[in-house]
Amino acid sequence: MSDFDAVLFDLDGTLCHRTQDSEVMYERVFDRTGETPFGKPDDLWAALSGPPDHDDPVGYYGAGFARMAAQQDRTDVDPLALARALLSLIDDTEVALAPGAREALDAAEEVGPVGVVTNGPADRQRTKLGAIGITDRLATVVFGAELPRAKPHTLPFDRALDALGVEPDRTLYVGNTVEYDVAGGQNAGLAVAWLHDGEDAGAYSPEYVLDSLADLPSVLRGDR
Repeated sequence: MSDFDAVLFDLDGTLCHRTQDSEVMYERVFDRTGETPFGKPDDLWAALSGPPDHDDPVGYYGAGFARMAAQQDRTDVDPLALARALLSLIDDTEVALAPGAREALDAAEEVGPVGVVTNGPADRQRTKLGAIGITDRLATVVFGAELPRAKPHTLPFDRALDALGVEPDRTLYVGNTVEYDVAGGQNAGLAVAWLHDGEDAGAYSPEYVLDSLADLPSVLRGDR
């Protein structure tokens, strides 16, 4: 018998990952704005601070372009114009289920209701869920960007628990970040299975550490 009555998942980097060609998208940003290209996609991702700011995505990506421009002495560019172009080119249908996700969802459904708690905005995240074909498998989806507080605050988790009618100590949360998923889930009273990517948990102590979502069925069976 499982220790849990329900399972909640994070979405980006946990259940799904992007398949869009970032190099092509990055080149098109400069084509669209008429700017002379500089840097690479990895340079931009490295220049961004924290997860996307869904209240001000133009400002968030603009800050990344501004940092890159300063590093490369390109003070002639308009970082906000580059950010707007980037946002217009992101295709949320170009996502795929993460390795092991199907097995993880199957095992979670044997335990009880399954839901998603994501910090992303409803329009973008619903598109991703539809693209990976799991919308009908979810009993609830909570979009942190639509709430007064997002992860790691407890509000998104509380909303999901209320919707499912389950207790926090009987619910497992599966996510890939320590700062938002582990911290948020544990603050809300849930056990957390952390899907790591070779990094160290640092000061955080997730109840379970997964190399892949394919490890989740053994956790739900109580084998680990």
